[in-house]
Amino acid sequence: MQPAARDRSERGGREPCAHLHLAELRRDPDLALARSILESFRAPDDEQKKTRDAILAFLDAHPKDAHDRTCWDGHLTASALLVDARREKALLTFHKKLGRWLQLGGHCDGDANLPGVALREVWEESGIDGVTIDPTPIDVDIHLIPARKHEPAHLHLDTRFLAYAEPDARERASEESLDLRWFAPAEVRAIDTDASVLRLFDLAFERP
Repeated sequence: MQPAARDRSERGGREPCAHLHLAELRRDPDLALARSILESFRAPDDEQKKTRDAILAFLDAHPKDAHDRTCWDGHLTASALLVDARREKALLTFHKKLGRWLQLGGHCDGDANLPGVALREVWEESGIDGVTIDPTPIDVDIHLIPARKHEPAHLHLDTRFLAYAEPDARERASEESLDLRWFAPAEVRAIDTDASVLRLFDLAFERP
């Protein structure tokens, strides 16, 4: 068991869970899977509980297409904070459209296997092979995406995880990113990011 997984289990009352590779996380269109993953999330405070319940209510309101980007009220997304092998830094992307440093992640595109979506996005956006993910959610977030030329304003209902890079990982920016950079916890509060990313860093690094 990796140290981060053990620490979260001991402090949050969860059973430790093995980290999974992308090949172990198969696509699944059944939104019942997304629901079960969200219901397993143990919200640490009232705000996170309210957010989780709002995402579950969204699933109730959109039982067939909540995980498709053509659901214009909003749609499920999944993301992960990618931590380096030394457990000292995490990789963020400078998002081309939103103009700020964010964790790696994106649209489900019909896949209800949320940790699989998050890990696939980490691999696609970072170019790093061999990444693994703890499939237990650590955070949930709902944020508004501004209207653009071909799409209205809509919600992203995001489930977040922790992912882990192997030693000697080398990142390669995708066309969605202007830059990729590893940040230590002490550095992240001085960059252009948002409160939810700071929350992820606290979850990943606040405890030894």
